[in-house]
Amino acid sequence: MKILVTGGAGFIGSAVVRHIIKNTKNSVLNVDKLTYAGNLESLKSIEQSKQYSFAKVDICDSQALKDVFFKFKPDAVMHLAAESHVDRSITGPSDFIQTNIVGTYTLLEVAREYWNSLEADKKTAFRFHHISTDEVYGDLPHPDEVKGEKELPLFTEQTAYAPSSPYSASKASSDHLVRAWLRTYGFPTIISNCSNNYGPYHFPEKLIPLVILNALEGKALPVYGKGDQIRDWLYVEDHARALYKVVSEGLVGETYNIGGHNEMQNIEVVNTICTILDELVPKKSRYSEQITFVNDRPGHDRRYAIDSSKMSKELNWTPAETFETGLRKTVQWYLDNQTWCNNVQDGSYQRERLGELNIQFQKG
Repeated sequence: MKILVTGGAGFIGSAVVRHIIKNTKNSVLNVDKLTYAGNLESLKSIEQSKQYSFAKVDICDSQALKDVFFKFKPDAVMHLAAESHVDRSITGPSDFIQTNIVGTYTLLEVAREYWNSLEADKKTAFRFHHISTDEVYGDLPHPDEVKGEKELPLFTEQTAYAPSSPYSASKASSDHLVRAWLRTYGFPTIISNCSNNYGPYHFPEKLIPLVILNALEGKALPVYGKGDQIRDWLYVEDHARALYKVVSEGLVGETYNIGGHNEMQNIEVVNTICTILDELVPKKSRYSEQITFVNDRPGHDRRYAIDSSKMSKELNWTPAETFETGLRKTVQWYLDNQTWCNNVQDGSYQRERLGELNIQFQKG
């Protein structure tokens, strides 16, 4: 196949591109605007491959998209380009509306025009895979709220949408657009919703890389609220394998939830990182002494957890990494790649707190 990947210089996108180039005979065109979170250094290991090409294009630019579509002639699209940091969306939602909603609409329309130009067999085989998040579902009951219950609910493909943040609302909007293009125009779309990713090449505004780098520099390790928020953690290379399964074997019109089967409280994640660093980079004091509890994020969801049994049953995918093995690999990668870390942090972001509002907010 010839696969057009949007956002292929980002964290998950670059993992997808690396996986496809290293493990298949497919060709990839990486379409990326190269915002602060997109970095071509994440693709150095495959940039010389004849299977790989790159186009610096904003997905909101209809004409530029048309040019790359009709020149590259993809058999499939994997749409990962998105603004994705919840904290940034709280203080600056405009970029999220523009990229995640307007950008997805623009991409759908250009892809549909291209699809309509294809001969019958190519048109039948074409796929548009939209990559989304479990945050569109809102949050789930927390163990503190349902004490005594043996099994807590999980997000399934049938869970109703109830987004909490500007980020998750913008992703929910893009999901609805993708489904509408299938229903109205017969455009062959597939959607996947994933849990929290972690691993190599993660921009250091997110929890795990932020904690690793702050710990090494002796800075405070900020934990929101009590740190009891629960997330299902998915190693990014496991996710990349799953996404390729979806685009190559998934059925048109279907949704696939992709999770890591690793529910952890944020404070547990931070303490585990500290323990690994105590072992790998020991110092006089313990890294956990740097933990600092800060005001919680406005409207913070308390628990996410995905039921990915559909992926297992229908596409024969399960995560290869446990949280313990994946996190150890991640910490070691950041220790070994300080140059990458320094290069991706420009002068406008120094791992400061984002998304803090001077208001009191209470749900209910």
